[in-house]
Amino acid sequence: MLLRPISLLDTAAIDLVAERMRATLIEVEGEDAGGAMYTMDWLLDRVRWHLDGRDAEVIVAEDATGRILGHTIYRIESDAGSLSPAPFGLISTTYVVPEARRLGVAQRLLTHAEAWFRERRVQLACTWTSETNSPLIGLYARNGYVEAERGPNQLTQTMMVRLAKPLTEPLPVRPLR
Repeated sequence: MLLRPISLLDTAAIDLVAERMRATLIEVEGEDAGGAMYTMDWLLDRVRWHLDGRDAEVIVAEDATGRILGHTIYRIESDAGSLSPAPFGLISTTYVVPEARRLGVAQRLLTHAEAWFRERRVQLACTWTSETNSPLIGLYARNGYVEAERGPNQLTQTMMVRLAKPLTEPLPVRPLR
């Protein structure tokens, strides 16, 4: 499996990622709620937004034939309204085609995103997902993420959870002499 970033010039990959973002919403929120959340134009613009010079990436996972099995989108954010507006890594979406699930694709995408954050010295990674998205919650839990926040999704009236994980190891404590 090959992981590669896409660019604004890769319109076929942009289209596919947007379609799969919609598929994720429908899978997690149901046909009515998930299908009505965002227009396809909005989803396409959202993918392009991550490719337009921001500190962000859209990565696809391809099999040996070049077929895209999955993707993840991540970026560096900061919470300007908090007392500690330190940058953090936000993984905004992950999708793997059903026939490639449980084969390590999502794990590779998550590991890649975390490495990208670490290279940029980001100390915290997080994601938001519906509390009903148990496969994604399980993946993140196996990778050391814990629930850090919970709140309603205004568009669907479902509960969302923020999963977070520190990316830096604490320094060893040395006894005073």
